[in-house]
Amino acid sequence: MKSSNKPLSLKAYTVVVFSFFLLCSSLVGQTPDTLVDVANELEAGGGLTLIEMFQQGGIAMYPLLVFSILTLGLIGYNAIRINEKSLLGLDVLKNEIQPALDNLDYNTAQSLCAKNECPMLNILRNGLETTYGGHLDAQKMDQAFDEAASVELAKPFIYINYLQVIASVSPMVGLLGTVSGMVKAFRTIATQGMGRPELLANNISEALVTTASGLIVAIPALIAYFYFKNKYGKIASQVSQVLGKTLRSLSYQAEKKA
Repeated sequence: MKSSNKPLSLKAYTVVVFSFFLLCSSLVGQTPDTLVDVANELEAGGGLTLIEMFQQGGIAMYPLLVFSILTLGLIGYNAIRINEKSLLGLDVLKNEIQPALDNLDYNTAQSLCAKNECPMLNILRNGLETTYGGHLDAQKMDQAFDEAASVELAKPFIYINYLQVIASVSPMVGLLGTVSGMVKAFRTIATQGMGRPELLANNISEALVTTASGLIVAIPALIAYFYFKNKYGKIASQVSQVLGKTLRSLSYQAEKKA
């Protein structure tokens, strides 16, 4: 089958906007057919392609394009990184490190933590570095855990916060494009008068397109931010629990050996 080289129409562009309101329309009694009819009317009236709409949006569309690409990249990155396996390394701790700790083999445990780097194992390794000469000091180890946790747990959250930055800045960039379009429209009125409204079409289109584009970028970024933030908070809360359990086990083993 041959693929069509026809540019995407306005209907394909507007369906992105209208899909966000499908849920809202179901709540207030609107039918999806109504939204599709609106999209068809827009396509019949304008017949614009995505490229043409991008060009009408003006210079504000370029940073919005960059933000949209960054949003997709950050969502993909966080989807891979924000999970228990990547942040906690529980399988390595249980199957490899814990047996060494049970035998009070701190050097081997440190080597395994360094070999299998992840935030929690990095914190554990920092605590094990206090076992000079094989001597365990629970208070020093707990303090070392706290010092390392403030650094290690902040690193993954940086990439989640970038989503909030994009969600906050994108509507502002869209608003900047809106203001720019309206300024151009009033300038056209000042020079050409109100007798030829077709001259205002591009200026008004720029204002509307940039506003919609800013929201299209911001809404998914904001949803993704809260999703990954809550998921990360749930995982991070397990770190102190697992490390506390490990420290109590080490203290018990050391007392038993003494």
